[in-house]
Amino acid sequence: MKFGKEFVSQMVPEWQAAYMDYTSLKTLLKEIHVFKQKKSQPDTPTRALSLYRSFSGLIQRQHLDYHDHHDVEVDEAILVNSVQENGSGKFVTTFLIAAGDGADYEQEFFRMLDKELNKVDEFYRSKVMEVVAKAEALTKQMDAFIAFRIKTENKEVDFDVSTSTSSDDSRFIGTTEDSNEFRNIRIASLEVLDHVKLNQAIRNPFPSAKVYCVSINKHTQLNFTRGNLKKIRNQLKKAFVEFYYQLWLLKNYSFLNILAFYKIMKKYDKVTKLMERVEATFIKHFSNSNRSKGMNKLRPRTKKEKHITSFTTGRYIYLAGLFAGGTAALILALIITIHARDILNKEGSVQYMESMFPLYSLFGFIVLHMVMYGANIYYWRRCRINYTFIFGFKQGTELGFRELLFLSFGLATLALISVISNLDMEMDPKTGDYKALTELLPLGLVMLVMIVLLCPFNILYRSSRFFFLTTLFHCICAPLYKVKFQDFFLADQLTSEVQAFRSLEYYICHYGWGDYKLRQNTCKTNHVFNTFYFIVAVIPYWSRLLQCIRNRFDDKRNPMHGYNGLKYFATILAICSRTAYSLDKGTSWKILAWTFSALAAIYGTYWDIVVDWGLLKRQSKNRWLRDKLLVSYKSVYFGAMVLNVLLRFAWLQTVLNLNLSLHIETSIAIVASLEIIRRGIWNFFRVENEHLNNVGKFRAFKSVPLPFSYDEE
Repeated sequence: MKFGKEFVSQMVPEWQAAYMDYTSLKTLLKEIHVFKQKKSQPDTPTRALSLYRSFSGLIQRQHLDYHDHHDVEVDEAILVNSVQENGSGKFVTTFLIAAGDGADYEQEFFRMLDKELNKVDEFYRSKVMEVVAKAEALTKQMDAFIAFRIKTENKEVDFDVSTSTSSDDSRFIGTTEDSNEFRNIRIASLEVLDHVKLNQAIRNPFPSAKVYCVSINKHTQLNFTRGNLKKIRNQLKKAFVEFYYQLWLLKNYSFLNILAFYKIMKKYDKVTKLMERVEATFIKHFSNSNRSKGMNKLRPRTKKEKHITSFTTGRYIYLAGLFAGGTAALILALIITIHARDILNKEGSVQYMESMFPLYSLFGFIVLHMVMYGANIYYWRRCRINYTFIFGFKQGTELGFRELLFLSFGLATLALISVISNLDMEMDPKTGDYKALTELLPLGLVMLVMIVLLCPFNILYRSSRFFFLTTLFHCICAPLYKVKFQDFFLADQLTSEVQAFRSLEYYICHYGWGDYKLRQNTCKTNHVFNTFYFIVAVIPYWSRLLQCIRNRFDDKRNPMHGYNGLKYFATILAICSRTAYSLDKGTSWKILAWTFSALAAIYGTYWDIVVDWGLLKRQSKNRWLRDKLLVSYKSVYFGAMVLNVLLRFAWLQTVLNLNLSLHIETSIAIVASLEIIRRGIWNFFRVENEHLNNVGKFRAFKSVPLPFSYDEE
């Protein structure tokens, strides 16, 4: 792979604008070369020597400190000046050989080189200042943690600062900007506990839970319990891992630009030393002095698929392809069987559609959603969208699109086998019912999916299943937990799976209170079932509404969370009115269904396009879109907006009672599938917009809250 492509592929996506513009510089050099060839100067020794000396001067100046050297003339080719601008030093290069053909190109080249050099240098210095400040903050946190731990464990230790030894007893090393940039800070005494208190994130994850500290006068009396110690330790552990990841990103940023500039950063060693100190502290305090264990937790793990053998990668591709082919073959076999046996015209077909079709449609909704999400991942990767950071996936544990296609087509294959095995339209004349085994196939498949999902053993992507279940638990418990991106993203996915939840409700009724052997039940006429038919549809939107309320509580200055909550409240009213109209075809319900559904659809469409996707900006560089686009073709964005509007109004079929010559269950399944497709389209542009927001703020790592806050007085 050429250096230019390798350089781009290894960039931190959120920092892409802060890297050296290697492509533009390379293009300008090519223009210089072409110009000289046209002027018959390619082999002129003097010009070649001058350009070589210019590059040599560029390389030499990287080793000069502009605080000590202000004007440097290198081989009479370039003059390097250091100027102070806005309180910071910058490099300015004067091209001395200004005569002759091509000199303007070369001067432009060095002006661009200065611009890129100063951009990288300024960004790097700002990030180094941030990590130094974080290092000092973590030093204070370690002071409090060690004192808290000793106080909790009731150890009698002499903490005379004048006689305390150095970092060998575990102190994290802080830094200052004097001549001795790194210095040891000795162990703090237990008196540090008089000046700290536990932060809210440690004290109580639930707003109404009992706090772990009690205020007295100016300071806070800490509750020295093993439980608090464990929480503090876990919080600091996360902070150290994230801080080390930040240092790792910064070191790689420096390294990539060093390859392009040839050792441009003078403070590279400073970050390296900080990393060594973080490693030493983390290994001693959070890994029981086990270096191998500690480094495995600290170092970001590369995506596993890059390190697995070609056989394993090929195996996933083979299995996904096998299941995809099996799915296609089974669908074809199902169609042929239906036509060959003339099933649609048999007496039991209507009963089958009413009793069995809702059971199997559940798997169709799940598989379609998984395929759409797999497609999302594929295109996020192609567009270099850092979705793993956005969702907070643990490094190296996220599922790729191959794994998702493998799982989705595998489930589809099992579901279709069950359908084909259960196509009997007539009862057994001897027993007077259908075969019990085949009638139980859908329930058995649901139980299999639940067993795999909840399986505690390390098989079938346990870390991903645990992440999903944890996020789902946060959605269910809204608004008790602080809402993260993955929480509301999953809740939004669930709002598009309303019909799947209703199918689960039907499973309980059909197998619990109906006679599944006769394919008979009274679910649709049961008042309890109809009541839960409302409740089940509202739950996902209610969870999302509670998340908006929690966001409004946490971020009181941002009213957008409140407006977003109103959108979900309007959708709840629309779903309730449409459901009531489907059960009781009354004029009043029809009017309410039209009113609330239209309001919710218009509100939701506007929010999708303008707020979630960040589009329809009239004054942007890309008219009616936004300034930055990661998809090359603008027509994709306009097409997505049109599709979103059309699919948002798919509910019209339920109100207009269009005669589509389809069974009601088929119509419901089609409308539900269209909503899942709309959600898949929404997913891509929502995450793209979030990624661009991170890029605009150079946000490439998480901010982990610390357990202690100091009384600065």
